Amino acid sequence: MTLGTNIHTYFNGQWHKGNPAIMHAADHGAWLGTTVFDGARFFEGVAPDLEAHCARINHSAKALMITPTHATSEIVDLVREGLSAYPKSAAVYIRPMYWALDGGVQGVAPAPDATGFAICLEEVAMPAADAAVTLTTTQFHRPVLADNVTNAKAGCLYPNNARMLMEANAKGYGNALVADALGNVAETATANVFMAKDGELFTPVANGTFLAGITRARHISNLKREGMTVHETVLSFDDFRNADEVFLSGNYSKVTPVTEFDGTNYQIGPLTRRIREMYWDWALSGNNG
Repeated sequence: MTLGTNIHTYFNGQWHKGNPAIMHAADHGAWLGTTVFDGARFFEGVAPDLEAHCARINHSAKALMITPTHATSEIVDLVREGLSAYPKSAAVYIRPMYWALDGGVQGVAPAPDATGFAICLEEVAMPAADAAVTLTTTQFHRPVLADNVTNAKAGCLYPNNARMLMEANAKGYGNALVADALGNVAETATANVFMAKDGELFTPVANGTFLAGITRARHISNLKREGMTVHETVLSFDDFRNADEVFLSGNYSKVTPVTEFDGTNYQIGPLTRRIREMYWDWALSGNNG
């Protein structure tokens, strides 16, 4: 099942048109789920924070005990090579990935220096500025590092996210606002989260239960450059019920407004709109990494 259209895949040293098979049944990643990936975006002729995303996949691989095979700069160059097949007007989802090929200790741990690598480029439209989402709570929570590899963007984390989304959808909502093991808000099932109250911005403090995303960091940096402060702190569900604005932060959409959390309604407010404008201004400035 593909995410978008007009797919180009880098595998075994060359680019392929379409969605070729890249994994074998006996690959460690196929039967034990040792896979990591990252996601970046190309739109309006730019690929913001591409280097940071390509660096993070190597960090994720190491966290999952997979040996990275490509330097960050190599991955960046390959992605840019692949993007040359698309017009500048295209919106492309960029997904480099690693997986373990062989088993190590008792077959369960991945063997060192046995790594699969691919890059998938898919044409996927950027959501509109007013493409909002609604949130609800979920019975599932974010794990801690002692339970799972929360310091990696790993495929094995996503079945838990899928449970959250399915529960939210069954309740008539688009996404779930998710707690950590202590009951404090961590993020949503698919993205980091911010809230505004009385003109100030807040986001859950990075506590090891979720990836503090690259786009999240970019929003904070953009805000600081304009003299605005984001409070990274412990937040409760009641904090979000009392918020003036809520929005999601992630690579896929950059900024997604939230219009409801379990019956509490929000407007797509001025801070949400301004943060989106700031991101696009930075991304198109030519100094976007």
